[in-house]
Amino acid sequence: MWRWMLVCAVAAVVGAGLTLIVQNLIPASKSLRQPVPSAMRSSDPAFARTMGAMSDGATFDSNSIDTLVNGDRIFPAMLEAIAGAESTINFETYIYWSGEIGLKFAQALADRAREGVEVRLLVDWAGSIPFEQNLIDLMVDAGVAFHRYRPIRWYTIDRVNNRTHRKLLVVDGKVGFTGGVGIADKWRGDASNPDEWRDTHYRIEGPVVAALQSAFSENWLETSGEMIQGDKFFPKLEPAGDMAAQVILSSQPDGSRMLHQLMLLGISAAQTHIRLGMAYFVPDDITLQQLVEARKRGVEIDIIVPNGNTDVPIVRHSSRYFWGDLLKAGVRIHEFQPTMFHPKLLIVDQSWVSFGSANMDERSLRLNDEANLNVYNTEFADRQIEVFENDLQRSRPISLEEWQSRPISQKLNDWFASLFRSQL
Repeated sequence: MWRWMLVCAVAAVVGAGLTLIVQNLIPASKSLRQPVPSAMRSSDPAFARTMGAMSDGATFDSNSIDTLVNGDRIFPAMLEAIAGAESTINFETYIYWSGEIGLKFAQALADRAREGVEVRLLVDWAGSIPFEQNLIDLMVDAGVAFHRYRPIRWYTIDRVNNRTHRKLLVVDGKVGFTGGVGIADKWRGDASNPDEWRDTHYRIEGPVVAALQSAFSENWLETSGEMIQGDKFFPKLEPAGDMAAQVILSSQPDGSRMLHQLMLLGISAAQTHIRLGMAYFVPDDITLQQLVEARKRGVEIDIIVPNGNTDVPIVRHSSRYFWGDLLKAGVRIHEFQPTMFHPKLLIVDQSWVSFGSANMDERSLRLNDEANLNVYNTEFADRQIEVFENDLQRSRPISLEEWQSRPISQKLNDWFASLFRSQL
């Protein structure tokens, strides 16, 4: 009898374990089953209204956005904002690793906390594993409120595959930062060698900063139980420029589909040129079809992805497996050469730019909590095109012939990696 009870107990444990694995590995079902029809131009005012209505992401006018290219410009701007904080600092990031830049940020945050500034730091549990306790102690002892997002607990194990990939810094509720950068030494420098990653971050002022603060507050509430509110977090924000912008959030269980839908809508509205710069480009079948449909309309498409310097080789293999239909359609795919290419950027014509934490892959568009900023401004789009074209000069084009003639061993590796697309 006891043996039978033991077998049943083991079976129950195994069954529960398999159920949790399935819950974590199978992403949410797709809402879209076919490409979005091309019904608007990206320059049409109805395009921006549709984006806002579909996402509940209000569009805020009168913002200024500074483009910060690579760590030599990104980290000093962020540290300067932190040093100037008067009341609050809210900081959320996926990667925070120990090292020289990690220490600089820890010291800066600790210094402001000692001066009475309320400092909150939220890091993803998975992304901050190489984060030494001495840096955490330095900040906590100074008064920094520190939490890790979804650490492994028995009551969160069903959500272990759903991470926060958001990268948000909001100072005094008035100055915001977002983009692709994590807090690690790999982002130092100016992308001049393989040890200095290429990335872009953005400094933002104006009414849209309140939406970045709201994005932080969502994850902070879940993790800490604290609801941030009041003037010190949401002050009255004066006009700072002439850019219209909206924050688009994705989060499990349902909101993770939002960015996917809006990216497809943006691609469908392209008339002349789509430029994609993605650290991790593993599009689903509908996104592939959407890009091919754009080519059929005569839209030029350039995509920049990492080369062998990528930090996640399986993603590069899986991405490459799906390039065939794109290359046959005339999509131009380029591999960035000097170092790891880490931006997340979508430029449609000279009208619309989307950037932030989301890659064009299943992990960003199905599983993670992400935050992107959509900008409707020709001058801003021109600046992003300038940066993109500079990156293009440092990239190598991949031809259809090269893709077709790659060695059989590489084809097999690419095919095998593609089986894991839903998790990449």
